[in-house]
Amino acid sequence: MSAASVPAYRTTPLYWLALGTFAIGTEGFMISPLLPGIGADLAVSIATAGQLVTVFAFAYAISSPLLTALTGGADRRKLLILAMSAFALANLVAWTATGYWTLMGARILLAFAAGLYVPSANALAGALVAPERRGSALAIVNGGTTVAIAFGVPLGAVIGDRLGWRMTFAGVAILAATATAGLMAGLRPGIGTGMAAVGIRERLAVARQPVVLAALLVTTLWATGAYTVYTYLAIFLTSATGIAGAQVGLVLFLWGIAAAAGLFVGGGLNDRLGHRAVIGPSLLLLALAFFSLATTAGLLSQRQALVPFLVAIAVWGVAAWAFFPAQQARLIGIAGIKLAPIALSLNASFMFIGFSLGAAVGSFTLAHGSATDLGWVGGSCEIAALLLMLATRQRRPAGALAAPGR
Repeated sequence: MSAASVPAYRTTPLYWLALGTFAIGTEGFMISPLLPGIGADLAVSIATAGQLVTVFAFAYAISSPLLTALTGGADRRKLLILAMSAFALANLVAWTATGYWTLMGARILLAFAAGLYVPSANALAGALVAPERRGSALAIVNGGTTVAIAFGVPLGAVIGDRLGWRMTFAGVAILAATATAGLMAGLRPGIGTGMAAVGIRERLAVARQPVVLAALLVTTLWATGAYTVYTYLAIFLTSATGIAGAQVGLVLFLWGIAAAAGLFVGGGLNDRLGHRAVIGPSLLLLALAFFSLATTAGLLSQRQALVPFLVAIAVWGVAAWAFFPAQQARLIGIAGIKLAPIALSLNASFMFIGFSLGAAVGSFTLAHGSATDLGWVGGSCEIAALLLMLATRQRRPAGALAAPGR
């Protein structure tokens, strides 16, 4: 079946699925610039507020594969509607939270709902179209996250500064409710019937293979370094350049545009040059960007630091997200086409483990050092990821991995 002959009803639902990933991406990434306001409003330190990121990412990483496996036989339409409805309700709980622990509970519920929705949406997207269209279908659904990084996050930062952090959760709740209505109207009953489910045993069998585990640990180190800096970027910005308030949203817009560009550049270069030619330079550039942030903050005045700081943030966005599609391609090459869905699902879990570790490491760094130290720590994690990749890249087997149980 050619691309042109794919029925419209099979591609239209992809955009409703993408609206869901847009809502999830906006909520997941927008909290970083909100942390100072949340800390002040709930009377907790910025490091304590940062645990809202740590716990969310950890809950997502642990719950996503478990919930996906346990609900493998469920009706896809009902499951996605339930997950997005729960996501909307959890945002309403966050909006009305009057204490730190209520907000923490809401973020855990958000992680559970997001961890169930995203892999289920990707699985359905791959089943809706012909095999030769799966890449495009997945690009549409995950494009919601890209748009969230580029536009949703900076918009949330501006809204949080002008109207308070609670209104950002209210806005995402409206987005999620709209996505829920779209899923109800746009997904026909019985859609995705007969889709194969992957159990926990199969996932563990793939993860235990050394070459896969080494690649997944590269993802974790990359994510740890990135979130060590990203989680506390608002504080770092204010300390180094004096930027605060709504201006943080403008910086995040720059970072988001650079990140979106990095995704496209990384994917294109991977297709032309291969994943090795993208992953290594991306990790090196990312480390240099973080070291540059630390050096700039430590040596220059706030006025002098502004331009080099913004340049480093732009390089960070491009390098960090150019890595991502190349790393996915690397895992597909290691695992083979049949096991690619398992490998990519594991990659998402290891990425969120890294996000959780990064937020925790950033909190520890702030508690025992300064904002400037965030750049040194984040860059060191990226160097560690690069060294691990270089140490293991020649260990790739000649053929694809055997399927679990074979």
